[in-house]
Amino acid sequence: MVDPNPSRFPRLLLLLIFLVIPSPVISVNITNLLSSYPELSTFASLLTSTSVATDLSRRSSLTILAIPNSILQNAFDARNDSSLPSPYDLADVVRYHVLLQYFSLPDLHQIPPEGKLVTTLFQTTGRASTNMGAVNLTRNPFTGNVTIRSPSPFSTNNATIMSLIKIFPYNISIFTVDSLLIPTGLDVMASEKSPPAVLNITQVLIDGKNFNVVASMLTASGVVDEFEADEKGAGITIFVPSDEAFTEMPQTGGERLQSLSADRKAVVLRYHVLHSYYPLGSLESIVNPVQPTLATEDTGAGRFTLNISRVNGSVAIDTGIAQASITRTVFDQNPVAVFAVSKVLLPKEIFGDGDDRGSRSDFGEAPAPEVSWLAANGSSSQVGSGVESPSTRMKSEIGWAQQPPPPPLSSSSSSLSLVVYVLANCCIGTIIAVVL
Repeated sequence: MVDPNPSRFPRLLLLLIFLVIPSPVISVNITNLLSSYPELSTFASLLTSTSVATDLSRRSSLTILAIPNSILQNAFDARNDSSLPSPYDLADVVRYHVLLQYFSLPDLHQIPPEGKLVTTLFQTTGRASTNMGAVNLTRNPFTGNVTIRSPSPFSTNNATIMSLIKIFPYNISIFTVDSLLIPTGLDVMASEKSPPAVLNITQVLIDGKNFNVVASMLTASGVVDEFEADEKGAGITIFVPSDEAFTEMPQTGGERLQSLSADRKAVVLRYHVLHSYYPLGSLESIVNPVQPTLATEDTGAGRFTLNISRVNGSVAIDTGIAQASITRTVFDQNPVAVFAVSKVLLPKEIFGDGDDRGSRSDFGEAPAPEVSWLAANGSSSQVGSGVESPSTRMKSEIGWAQQPPPPPLSSSSSSLSLVVYVLANCCIGTIIAVVL
């Protein structure tokens, strides 16, 4: 049956597009903004060296409390320390100068005399006791000065806002303050001058229980040494599948993983690591969901990326093949965060069925399977002719099953239904991300 009013179709199409396309999120490079202000160069360097700048590039609606060079130097000189403390401790101090709320000058003028409690980036690390990761903003009704201090009644540490440096309306504002703010209970000067010893990641997994398979894989591949070396830079975030995640892999995925060469298996392991330290709170509020991994650095931009978002109150990690979720925190101490995930993160560049799959040699697949890393975790089975490997016993998972095609469209409404179907499938993820 022909639609008697064909003009409805373009109008409905435009309405659907308007509803499903979100407004863009502005990403601002804080260190680039501060580069125009030489008097803030030390503070800008701290943002970079502690990896806080990377975290900020993925956030919006922020207020930065920048500290001039002379004030920073005086703060450390007053403690009889002419050098900066270790970035492993200083990172939390820098996070304490990032307010997770946008304030313009008019907003500051409207702060009540009794004060306003505002959460800082430090609170998201989980290392602040109670609300000690927040600051209390108060305004003097006579002078108009705005003072920032710890919510602790015993704290004497405070700072006053001096001037506005830069502002992006409703997104980011940068003010200078006249003092270094230190969270209550954190004494950065009590730390050792040298950085802490490199974390033994394998031992962390063993102590965390239920990560024997991935611990064996890291040891056998040798990439754990790379991970530990990367701790000295911006830090790392590691997603580790549990032992159950390996046993619950689809049979084809498990066999494919074991058939890869050692070099290609190392790529899969690097795919589980972000080259920056992200506490759980940072992952939960991430703005740009597509994140490069250590495997991206080896293969080029845009490849081997993870899509990280918040779904139903949990952090979801989508590889393009399957979606995993963070089940618990295994270890979190700057500069290393280790999170357990519900599934093995299999990159679509290796395990997908599209054009990226390439030939067998492109994947570095060995002609004959090696001894299974799963078998090294206590199984007596080995991969070989006539011998059952652990991957052949892996249970199939419904989430990996190929979905049936959509039902055929009726001739009377095929055009409109097709548009609605395509838009819904392409944009439902965007709608969810915007709502959450």
